[in-house]
Amino acid sequence: MELKNTEYGKMLINNHLPPFTNYEELSRNGVRIISKASGNYIYDEEGNKILDAMAGLWCVNIGYGREELAEVAKEQILKLSYYNSFFKTNNIPTAELSEKLSKITPKGLSHSFFANSGSEANDTIIRMVRHYWNLEGQPNKRKIIGREYGYHGSTIMSASMGGMVDMHNQSANEADFYHIPAPYSFKYQGNQSNELFSETASSWLEEKLIELGSENVAAFVAEPIQGAGGVIIPPEGYFNHIQKICRKYDILFIVDEVITGFGRTGKWFASDQMNLNPDMMTLAKGLTSGYIPMSAVMVGERVAEKLIKDGGEFNHGFTYSGHPVAAAVALENLKIIESEQLISKASDVTIPYFAAKINNLKDHPLVGEVRSYGLLACIELVKNKSGPELFKNTGEVGAVCRDYCIQNKLMMRAVRDGMIMSPALTISDTEIDEMVSKLELSLDQTIKKIS
Repeated sequence: MELKNTEYGKMLINNHLPPFTNYEELSRNGVRIISKASGNYIYDEEGNKILDAMAGLWCVNIGYGREELAEVAKEQILKLSYYNSFFKTNNIPTAELSEKLSKITPKGLSHSFFANSGSEANDTIIRMVRHYWNLEGQPNKRKIIGREYGYHGSTIMSASMGGMVDMHNQSANEADFYHIPAPYSFKYQGNQSNELFSETASSWLEEKLIELGSENVAAFVAEPIQGAGGVIIPPEGYFNHIQKICRKYDILFIVDEVITGFGRTGKWFASDQMNLNPDMMTLAKGLTSGYIPMSAVMVGERVAEKLIKDGGEFNHGFTYSGHPVAAAVALENLKIIESEQLISKASDVTIPYFAAKINNLKDHPLVGEVRSYGLLACIELVKNKSGPELFKNTGEVGAVCRDYCIQNKLMMRAVRDGMIMSPALTISDTEIDEMVSKLELSLDQTIKKIS
């Protein structure tokens, strides 16, 4: 699947600066134009049919090409294409969506603030938690603690809150953001039991709170499963300890479910499975299955009551906050998830099959670990299983394997030297078989190339 300099490819290379891209490399190697999609497959301009093991970018939970969403969008555009949510105005789909989200999210998250992306939702979190503590008469509580490899968006503030060093190095390293190590078992657990490691990893938060002074800390923010950081799955009990620490030191507990929400883990939200009771939660991606941009901040009673009672005007928002077309599409997307029982089917059938099939790759000589949670998985590539011994130039081998995957008509992502998967809830057993077969072939080709 060599890239050709097509007409549209030339347009993009000459005129477009895409996100998270090495522009010199793009100019040299070209760009793949995705021209259509259906079900769990994408098609490039050359007609290649590619199984999408990433559900777009962790988001196309119901698969591609759902006419229902197109019809709803058309209907809403013709009825009310746009009006803002400022100045005591709003619209019917946004009202209905806010009520719907209050019913399906964890108990107590009764209010929603809408934006366009996970980045904007997490940026809103920062504004909101600091405003809350100001109202509580504790303006000193400004610092926010995240985790290494955490991803909370690409605005300067949300990227500062996240733990991606490369983003920090490009002017996204604002003051008052701090990070603790991730509960990354593959890297940090060593010979500790899961129980002991959960205590060790959670203790890093308490240590940081003591170091900074809890009177100066507004919140701790975490993804239940760290997606873009490499599908880092915490040991059982980790978040039980984390929540106790947050309550002990009176800091807000923020859960970022931008990736894990809307059925990806086998429940509506990972918080449901992990018994998380966040003060606030951010949502995006699966909210509309990526068909149209939209995100939400779910606000718990503690914060919402204070904002409503004492907050005055909240001077924050976006032109397209609560966009009627986006809200209508989100509602239809949630309706499909419910009516087709996609979450229960995933939980009962798809997730167990997915986990079993990818686990078969654990004996491959290039594989150091296979881990999965719901329809999220990572296969860690290693130089030698003993130790394990990692590759010296982190990310190079992962990139080689990713390129072979795409060559073999399988769309996957490499994070460091981990091969990442997040297929749609609609993926079939046959498609999972195809995914694993193509990945195994790609692993074989990779080890042959680097040997």
